[in-house]
Amino acid sequence: MHCWARYLFIAVVTVLGLGSIVTACGQKGELYLPDPSENRGAPVGAADDVPSLPEPATDTTGQ
Repeated sequence: MHCWARYLFIAVVTVLGLGSIVTACGQKGELYLPDPSENRGAPVGAADDVPSLPEPATDTTGQ
Protein backbone atom coordinates (compact mmCIF):
# COMPACT_ATOMS: atom_id res chain seq x y z
CA MET A 1 0.00 0.00 0.00
CA HIS A 2 1.32 3.41 -0.97
CA CYS A 3 0.93 6.64 0.88
CA TRP A 4 -1.23 9.40 -0.65
CA ALA A 5 1.63 11.86 -0.06
CA ARG A 6 3.83 9.88 -2.43
CA TYR A 7 1.27 10.17 -5.23
CA LEU A 8 0.85 13.87 -4.49
CA PHE A 9 4.62 14.40 -4.62
CA ILE A 10 4.89 12.58 -7.96
CA ALA A 11 1.97 14.60 -9.36
CA VAL A 12 3.47 17.93 -8.23
CA VAL A 13 6.91 17.09 -9.64
CA THR A 14 5.35 15.99 -12.94
CA VAL A 15 3.22 19.13 -13.26
CA LEU A 16 6.11 21.44 -12.40
CA GLY A 17 8.44 19.61 -14.80
CA LEU A 18 6.00 19.73 -17.69
CA GLY A 19 5.18 23.36 -16.90
CA SER A 20 8.82 24.37 -17.04
CA ILE A 21 9.29 22.52 -20.34
CA VAL A 22 6.26 24.22 -21.90
CA THR A 23 7.21 27.70 -20.71
CA ALA A 24 10.79 27.29 -21.93
CA CYS A 25 9.66 27.00 -25.55
CA GLY A 26 10.73 30.00 -27.60
CA GLN A 27 12.84 31.70 -24.94
CA LYS A 28 15.63 32.40 -27.44
CA GLY A 29 13.35 33.39 -30.29
CA GLU A 30 12.43 31.38 -33.33
CA LEU A 31 14.56 28.34 -34.03
CA TYR A 32 16.13 28.56 -37.48
CA LEU A 33 19.47 28.01 -39.15
CA PRO A 34 21.23 31.30 -39.94
CA ASP A 35 22.06 32.14 -43.52
CA PRO A 36 25.63 30.88 -44.15
CA SER A 37 26.44 33.96 -46.25
CA GLU A 38 26.11 36.20 -43.19
CA ASN A 39 29.43 36.89 -41.50
CA ARG A 40 28.63 36.83 -37.78
CA GLY A 41 32.05 37.49 -36.27
CA ALA A 42 32.86 39.56 -33.23
CA PRO A 43 31.88 43.22 -33.53
CA VAL A 44 34.63 45.66 -34.38
CA GLY A 45 36.26 46.99 -31.23
CA ALA A 46 34.82 44.26 -29.01
CA ALA A 47 38.21 43.41 -27.49
CA ASP A 48 39.28 47.03 -26.88
CA ASP A 49 37.98 47.04 -23.31
CA VAL A 50 39.70 43.78 -22.28
CA PRO A 51 42.71 44.51 -20.05
CA SER A 52 46.01 42.82 -20.79
CA LEU A 53 47.54 40.34 -18.37
CA PRO A 54 50.20 41.60 -15.97
CA GLU A 55 53.79 40.51 -16.49
CA PRO A 56 54.73 37.38 -14.56
CA ALA A 57 56.71 37.95 -11.38
CA THR A 58 60.41 37.18 -11.60
CA ASP A 59 62.20 35.10 -8.99
CA THR A 60 64.33 37.54 -6.95
CA THR A 61 65.66 34.96 -4.49
CA GLY A 62 68.25 33.66 -6.95
CA GLN A 63 67.21 30.03 -6.71
